[in-house]
Amino acid sequence: MKVLAAMSGGVDSAVAAARAVDAGHDVVGVHLALSRMPGTLRTGSRGCCTIEDSMDAQRAANLIGIPYYVWDFSARFKEDVVDDFVAEYAAGRTPNPCMRCNERIKFAALLEKALALGFDAVVTGHYASIVEDARGNRELHRASAWAKDQSYVLGVLTAEQLAHAMFPLGATPSKADVRAEAAARGFSVASKPDSHDICFIPDGDTRGWLADRVGAERGDILDTSGAVLGTHEGALAFTVGQRKGLNVGYPTDDGKPRFVLEIRPKTNEVVVGPREALAIAELAGSKYTWAGLPPADASVPFECDVQVRAHADPVPAVACVRDGELVVTPAEPIVGLAPGQTAVLYVGTRVLGQCTVDRTVSAVTVGAPS
Repeated sequence: MKVLAAMSGGVDSAVAAARAVDAGHDVVGVHLALSRMPGTLRTGSRGCCTIEDSMDAQRAANLIGIPYYVWDFSARFKEDVVDDFVAEYAAGRTPNPCMRCNERIKFAALLEKALALGFDAVVTGHYASIVEDARGNRELHRASAWAKDQSYVLGVLTAEQLAHAMFPLGATPSKADVRAEAAARGFSVASKPDSHDICFIPDGDTRGWLADRVGAERGDILDTSGAVLGTHEGALAFTVGQRKGLNVGYPTDDGKPRFVLEIRPKTNEVVVGPREALAIAELAGSKYTWAGLPPADASVPFECDVQVRAHADPVPAVACVRDGELVVTPAEPIVGLAPGQTAVLYVGTRVLGQCTVDRTVSAVTVGAPS
């Protein structure tokens, strides 16, 4: 097959591209330039898509012996990922930019261009597996190394996108094996640190970054009864489940810490309360997709597992589509889930689908309605 290898400049994508060549595919490497003003150098494991990353990707492509190109996707990335991130926070939600990048850049914009140019598939260094059922239908599954599994951030992929995706690292037992293989192949990125945090906020100061773009105004911190406990310098700086930096200033009657329960951007208020008030008994979202074949009748409740963060443990649940929403009821409450996050459904190791959480139902009632 003629395949396009997305090469970030990291060790995983370099080894994935090399394995695609070893498998006999006609491979072309491409690095996505996602910023009009990329930094020249990374800061340790922070940031990505820098000039240094592009050069690392080119060196790996040269060693593999494949053509290499840089494609400018900066305008699309700003619109579909960065602007979306800002808009979601401004609406009081907690977005996952990695999900949006996989959905709208790597497996929408990139795949769309690849198919238009005559490529059959896109290869990435994600740790996930694609399995075909008895009828040839493709399913997305967890990687063999659960500690490194990245199927959660790929939960947004559709059946059509899975039909043109390749994940050569899915069966690799550990990241150490990938680094050892990279060293044996002579890749300079063999010991390069993994990227983490939000790639377009390389210094990790999300609060300051958002304040520059959305603004920050002083507002009230309330308890669940509506009483004012203190003030904040900008509601967008908070996330549901946050404990530190609340600036309330005095202990609660029961001596227990408070946590952020809700963010109200329209009134610039932050609501705090006890940890047990973070427990969620139900979640729902109208923006849902299926990774491969959907359930035979999604309106009939079905058993599954739900995972709400990339490295969270899956929780047994029952789900169904009702009134235009994918509604999920976990067997035990999920703590600290916020609107805007992504809930991914699994059946065993298979990714069944996902939804962006629009609303949640608390497992407990604390205080009077506000």
